Amino acid sequence: MKKIIAYIRRKLSVRVSLWVVFFAAVIFNVALGFLFYQARDAVYQEAVSRAMQILDKTSLRVEGILNRVEVASNMTKWLVQRHPDKPDSIFVYSRGMLANNPDFYNCSIAFEPYYFKDRGLYFSAYTKHVADTLRTIQGGSDHYQYFYSDWYLMPQLLERPCWTEPYMDLDVATNTSEMVTSYCQAIKNHEGKMIGVINVSLSISWLSQTISATKPYPHSYSIMIGRGGTYFVHPDTTKITRQTIFTQTMEQPDTALTALGHAMQRGEEGMKHMELNGVDCYVFYKPLGQTGCSMAIVCPESDIFGGFDRLRNSVRAIVFIGLLLMLYLFIRIITRELQPLRQLADEAETIASGQFDATLPDFRRVDEIGQLSHSFGNMQQSLVKYIEELKNTTAQKASIESDLRIASDIQMGMLPKQFPTKADRDDVVLYASLTPAKEVGGDLFDFYFRDEKLFFCIGDVSGKGVPASLFMAVTRSTFRTVSAHESMPDRIVTTMNRTIADMNKTHMFVTLFVGVLDLPTGRMYYCNAGHDAPLLVGAGVGVLTCDANIPVGFLPSWKYTLQEAHIFTGTTILLFTDGLTEAMDGANNQFQMERVNEVAARALTDQQQGPHELIGRMTEAVHEFVGDAEQSDDLTMMAIQYIRQQSDVRMRKSIVLPNDTKEVPRLNAFVSDICEDLGFDPNVAADVKVAVEEAVVNVMKYAYPPGKPGDVTIEAASNDIRVKFTIIDSGKPFDPTVQAPVDTTLSATERTIGGLGIHIMRQNMDSINYERMDNLNVLTLRKKIVKAEN
Repeated sequence: MKKIIAYIRRKLSVRVSLWVVFFAAVIFNVALGFLFYQARDAVYQEAVSRAMQILDKTSLRVEGILNRVEVASNMTKWLVQRHPDKPDSIFVYSRGMLANNPDFYNCSIAFEPYYFKDRGLYFSAYTKHVADTLRTIQGGSDHYQYFYSDWYLMPQLLERPCWTEPYMDLDVATNTSEMVTSYCQAIKNHEGKMIGVINVSLSISWLSQTISATKPYPHSYSIMIGRGGTYFVHPDTTKITRQTIFTQTMEQPDTALTALGHAMQRGEEGMKHMELNGVDCYVFYKPLGQTGCSMAIVCPESDIFGGFDRLRNSVRAIVFIGLLLMLYLFIRIITRELQPLRQLADEAETIASGQFDATLPDFRRVDEIGQLSHSFGNMQQSLVKYIEELKNTTAQKASIESDLRIASDIQMGMLPKQFPTKADRDDVVLYASLTPAKEVGGDLFDFYFRDEKLFFCIGDVSGKGVPASLFMAVTRSTFRTVSAHESMPDRIVTTMNRTIADMNKTHMFVTLFVGVLDLPTGRMYYCNAGHDAPLLVGAGVGVLTCDANIPVGFLPSWKYTLQEAHIFTGTTILLFTDGLTEAMDGANNQFQMERVNEVAARALTDQQQGPHELIGRMTEAVHEFVGDAEQSDDLTMMAIQYIRQQSDVRMRKSIVLPNDTKEVPRLNAFVSDICEDLGFDPNVAADVKVAVEEAVVNVMKYAYPPGKPGDVTIEAASNDIRVKFTIIDSGKPFDPTVQAPVDTTLSATERTIGGLGIHIMRQNMDSINYERMDNLNVLTLRKKIVKAEN
């Protein structure tokens, strides 16, 4: 097989011929397929019409027989009712019934017990065909009490004439039996009281021969079932009266056969295509009048379409042979026409080996081959010039690649490389990774700590390559500059947007997520500017709710919204760019958010939700999904796990002071009591008292308008590790933490006024945190408890 495939690949004439023959075969198949489809439909319609005609004729014949039985029974009943007191006449009527209807099996006119007292308990005029004669006897005895038979009781119970289910009729005189079905009706006197029953029977074997006599196809056959589905007629005589149409389905369930049986029981008329005994068949069925019976003709599909299939196979064989002959002729003709191309290919190989001065053959042709030869000549002249230009281009490309590598190193150098671990901090663990799709990319992430807060961001610049990398550098620098003087993410993003939009002449933009995590409390403020919502992996896996803000760089006047969430201990915040969810495999299927959630859920189940482990698992899942496909976009992820353990509060006190500096002694006494109760070192206690006094005095002087009274609430709380002072006022918003650090190396005359108080607070306390909550300024000072030495 490999040799054949290699030969086809090497021979253009063979490939072209195969394509021509292939399309010819397609056309032939479509045309012949349509023709055969129409022909098969016509054969099918003719078969349906033929089978239904035969079914109608057979059913009419059977209904005629059954109607004749009913008419003869009614006539005999009329005669008996005229002479109900003459028993000898009853024998004449019974015998006359079979004499006039030789295809009836027997006739019995039976009366109630002791109806004819002189004849005893039983009286039944019974006539039956025996060979070519009729035998009439009086039936009934102690061994055969006919008035307990179904044929005698049914017309009484139903109060109408009826056909019985098949039963075995035993002839005691000849010791023979025959399966029959009977039409029976009650005989009543003038008062309407039942005095007897007329019973006329048909032989089931005779009825089966009558129905099966006509067949539309050689292997077709007829069946007939009663009300309960019992076979009256069937080619397998062992099934007649012994099995129902549902018997086979009990051993091997067959929904099609079951549906057919129910349809025939309901007296429906129609046709079904199904498999019977391993043979595909068409079944045509129809009810038999008011008898409750139904008959069907079963026609094997091979009988209906046998001739059609033979014709179709013959035509296919002829078409196949014709296509092979066409293939042979096309190969010979095309091979001869392509002979010049072989010579041209040999000369092209010579040129490819470096002999650019080789002489090309002149075919003196004006067709496509001649044009190709002329083009080869022009190519030979241009090749030397092209190779020289290629050398210059390669040198320039190498220089550009070197510049891009340097730019990539510079860009990666702008991102944080040292990530806090549990060995470094007891409140937060962080890890991030950035994989550009090209030498340089437009994704960015950044983080840093200030005043017991974690400031962080992640972004994705529109586009790729060098322009995106430059826009990324501007965005990262702007974030650092703005966040150094601002603590609320919405104001950080709003300022960044105004700054970037004013200088954005290229109409680029950046999706950005900025967050500020308060490390002591776990409260996170954030602002999302059109970026993918982060994932929270903790008690479960969920998406952080984010407002629909536009990306940064579009409208300088856009007002971004602030959101807040509480991050519980042990929760990991997974931030990422769309390079994660839109990573594509070789078939352009995207990784999508569903897979991100699945990987995070598995990591949580395996207790591997730490930043480094989570990003490692996510990276591995993306690489496994993408396979050998080229990376389509920059991939950036940053994971932040909040691990701070909240200790139980051991002490909580508060004091409310008016905004009057005369209340400072009370404040100092309050702070001194707190430090003394906690066992603070006196020197550290003095630092704490100075820091708290600076903060409270600053509020008393500047929070409220001059002359307007206001309250300042100071709350103190401590655990075994730290003490926290919370200063609350309802004055104008003011965030002292955004003040630039004071350069204490300068003299008092050289420093700008202001900022020294916040400098003292930062020096004396471990952390300072400001929040604007419910129109209140909330300033929190924290200090680790340093016990006095004994």
